[in-house]
Amino acid sequence: MKLIAHRGHTDGIISGEDNKPEYILRALESGFDVEVDVWYDNNQFWLGHDKPQYKVSEGFLEHPSLWCHAKNIQALYVMDKNYHIHCFWHQEDDVTLTSRGFFWTYPGKELTESSIAVLPDSKPTVKVKGICSDFIVRFV
Repeated sequence: MKLIAHRGHTDGIISGEDNKPEYILRALESGFDVEVDVWYDNNQFWLGHDKPQYKVSEGFLEHPSLWCHAKNIQALYVMDKNYHIHCFWHQEDDVTLTSRGFFWTYPGKELTESSIAVLPDSKPTVKVKGICSDFIVRFV
């Protein structure tokens, strides 16, 4: 099962650390996959939840354990051209299909064996492909 650190958080939200490249790398080095928020602006990729904050290279986004959540349509469009980048777009959809065929499932919505359970309060009662949480160490 995929264990995905939401914006790099592994054992609770640390204010101001969301999407910081160094924070993301620490979570990856700890053996977790990581969901990151990606913007594309002025021909550059950026990480940041509410706005572009941390410039990163396209190569950074190609890490095989990153799940790149496009925050603007330009980010999705450019990432979709690079098959090394695992990306998706969603807002409040019940489920969206990632570029690698996973069902990224909105919190509280019905799960399937193809689902990534996003921000669950506890371990899902049905078999899923993965979990994305701010407290991912609790699911190890």
